Amino acid sequence: MGTAQADGARTGDETTENSGVSATPVLLREPAEGTPPVVVDPDALAEACARLAAGTGAVAVDTERASGYRYWPKAYLVQLRREGSGTVLIDPIALADDLAPLRDVLNDTEWVLHAASQDLPCLAELDLRPRSLFDTELAGRLAGYERVALGTLVELLLGYTLEKGHSAADWSKRPLPIDWLNYAALDVELLNELRAKLETELAAQGKLEWAQQEFEAVRTAPPPAPRAEPWRRTSGVHKIRSPRGLAAVREMWQARDELARKRDRAPSRILPDSAIVNAVTSDPKTVEELQALPVFSGRVQRKYTASWLRHLQAAKALPASELPSPSQSNDGPPPVNRWADKDPDAAARLAAARAALAAIAEERKLPVENLLLPDLVRRTCWRPPADLSEDSVGDALRAGGARPWQVELTVAALSKALHSTAAE
Repeated sequence: MGTAQADGARTGDETTENSGVSATPVLLREPAEGTPPVVVDPDALAEACARLAAGTGAVAVDTERASGYRYWPKAYLVQLRREGSGTVLIDPIALADDLAPLRDVLNDTEWVLHAASQDLPCLAELDLRPRSLFDTELAGRLAGYERVALGTLVELLLGYTLEKGHSAADWSKRPLPIDWLNYAALDVELLNELRAKLETELAAQGKLEWAQQEFEAVRTAPPPAPRAEPWRRTSGVHKIRSPRGLAAVREMWQARDELARKRDRAPSRILPDSAIVNAVTSDPKTVEELQALPVFSGRVQRKYTASWLRHLQAAKALPASELPSPSQSNDGPPPVNRWADKDPDAAARLAAARAALAAIAEERKLPVENLLLPDLVRRTCWRPPADLSEDSVGDALRAGGARPWQVELTVAALSKALHSTAAE
């Protein structure tokens, strides 16, 4: 942006000796050119797309969702900014059937996003997909920054503070308040400048090729596989020990999920996890007993208590063969704290691998989890390839999704670590 409007102007004596940015960050309250109106009709979209097409370079992209309020993780606002085009705010709900002009412009460009994996799925639902991308959060991690929130990186590298406060708002609300729109527009205001700073840093550290491989992996990542038993993620479910109790949690979770889908409401707003666990542990026998519990005594919940009670009772009627196992099925290794008892050699391999990878990560100044995914390390140490040569270990890492730069940096150390045994 470079000429952003702020509460104060930067001067040369405000900059720090090392970074060249303001020692006292300048607070941005609104975008440099003001907050643009939200595009809600085809004519306005055509004009906005013409401006974006006339711009140059990558397009800064962000979305706002309503995950704490709605069931479906839709984009309720799309923010775009490009050099020479300014900022564009688009309501994809109002334009659901008229986004073809936007696809024509965006799908053949590079995007700049912060934490791209959070935004790409809801954009893909709109058939918006980048040709390539630059992820400023991931770039910050690879560059060695300990804190990589957008506001933190903008402050450290550009000397500005972004006005925050609406990330958890209900973005499905209409009309959107002006202060929310200011916040949303500021999220793309400096993304391209931030990208330039981080790209320069990564190149200076010899990490730019690594970052490009990571960005491409994010861009082409398939949707995550659905969880086999998502109800087991109910907060507090560890308090339920019996299969019959777990069946009751499952029944209520599934009923809540179905209702949340139909109403497009976040499940926690239909019924909190704590209320499900409390109902199961309290074991009410009547509607009145259920209504006496916290949450279920509320005015809105009282009309659903008969239904919730039926699901609790349905779990009691299930045959033993249909009850869930107390332990979750898992195709991966057991918890690491059990390795020493179950397989001491595997525990020794993991300890050696972790130490070796930590040393490499420290030397290269990047988080060890970005050097190699912890789950891939655990799986490789638990069931290593029969041949522990570097070629074979490298094949195993690539099969597990490791990028070429990760294999190159880690394969020798990991191959050596896999030779470790508890007897050593």
